Amino acid sequence: MKLVIQRVKSADVTVEGKIIGEISQGYLVLMGVCDTDTEFECEKLCDKMINLRIFSDENGKTNLSIKDVKGEILVVSQFTLYADCRKGNRPSFIKAGNPEKANKLYEYFLKRCREKIDTKVCNGIFGADMKVSLVNDGPFTIILDSDEIVKRQ
Repeated sequence: MKLVIQRVKSADVTVEGKIIGEISQGYLVLMGVCDTDTEFECEKLCDKMINLRIFSDENGKTNLSIKDVKGEILVVSQFTLYADCRKGNRPSFIKAGNPEKANKLYEYFLKRCREKIDTKVCNGIFGADMKVSLVNDGPFTIILDSDEIVKRQ
């Protein structure tokens, strides 16, 4: 599982010209799932993301988590995070999770986020053609990869 977490002042996602999710200060999260991912990876990456201290405190130091600043979260599915560009010029997406499984894990990740924070958690529509807008704060972008975060036994 891969998460691209962008600290934002605001973000929204539009489908067919209609805003379906929007947030103020918080995270825009692009989420990619591969076939080997499970609910365990969702839990570990969600917990890591929620506890990241990447918001500034009163001294300008990145010491605060999204819970500390009462930030909001917008999660957008993005299978292209598993693009393999090693051969040729057309990316292969063979490593991306099959849509049915990936959607279940996307929904599980959203549920986990909603259990972990008391503020708004919005989402796009899995598999839809979405337009995402954001005001990146910093810019500040973090990539979490379950292959690096989760130690497999």
